[in-house]
Amino acid sequence: MNVLRTPDDRFDGLENFSYQPHYQIIDDGEGGELRIHYVDEGARDGRVVLLMHGQPAWCYLYRHMIPLLIEAGFRVIAPDLVGFGRSDKPVQPSNYTYARHVAWMSDWLTKLDLSDITVFFQDWGSLIGLRLVAAYPERFSHVVLSNGGMPAGLIPEAFAPALKAAYQDLEVPAASELAVRFADTTGIPGFLYWRKFAAHSPEIATPGSNVIGEVAGSKLTEGEVAAYNAPFPDLSYAAGARQFPSLVPLFHDEPEVAENKAAWVVLEQFDKPFMLAFSDNDPVTAGGDKAFKERVPGCRGIPHRTISPAGHFVQQEQPEQCVQAILDVIAHNA
Repeated sequence: MNVLRTPDDRFDGLENFSYQPHYQIIDDGEGGELRIHYVDEGARDGRVVLLMHGQPAWCYLYRHMIPLLIEAGFRVIAPDLVGFGRSDKPVQPSNYTYARHVAWMSDWLTKLDLSDITVFFQDWGSLIGLRLVAAYPERFSHVVLSNGGMPAGLIPEAFAPALKAAYQDLEVPAASELAVRFADTTGIPGFLYWRKFAAHSPEIATPGSNVIGEVAGSKLTEGEVAAYNAPFPDLSYAAGARQFPSLVPLFHDEPEVAENKAAWVVLEQFDKPFMLAFSDNDPVTAGGDKAFKERVPGCRGIPHRTISPAGHFVQQEQPEQCVQAILDVIAHNA
């Protein structure tokens, strides 16, 4: 597996992010190795809070939550998924599959031997993270899920042929058009435009591009934009970011539908505190909390909340509310 590693100097002097890097070597699945980066801060004997990011972000997304959690006495661990942040970046899009992402992070989790974990999942952090919860339920004590899920063929089969055909003919949208596409509920699902954009637009890793700000309508400083772009010196580093949306199992015949359904069976028996903290203005995952409330026993009796006002990336828009959600879910059975 051909792998790139972002030069360290790309991460020098980042705005509001001066944490020492930590690394864990894992198996790449082809007889080689990959290096996963993670932040590990706070009290060594404190309760572990695991923060998992999505796409096209990295653990920098948690820059405002980490210090608040440290102040509250936690040991805070925030990894970069393979292909993102300071973690290694396989070059070929075909190197990235949903199954491999789960296997990579499973290897990382077990090698760190983390237990009694409280987790905060969002976006792809939840697609991978919830599979970890299902695979190792004994390691997790509390879950906070925000703007995420674990889809297993969301699009009804009756609509699939027409949508697949329409996707082939979609023009690649500009980053500045993405928020409008997601907000439009009358035509082709906005996520398909995002899938097209990520796979084909050079803006996903163009110096100075503000993809996260455009998607979420977030106002970012120049320093924050630069930090989000730091992992990708050029497009050759961005295969993971390009591939992720195409790995979401929207259609019933896409890979990992069966595996996600099997994971749902485990979650339907997960009775530890499970809080839903979705935002009030995220067209990507709006309504995604309903299935968890209905199916996961750990959701019962929990003070779920709406993070407001916030879009998709709640961690940077309302960090205090996100940290309070973590504190409250832990206090639920204290």
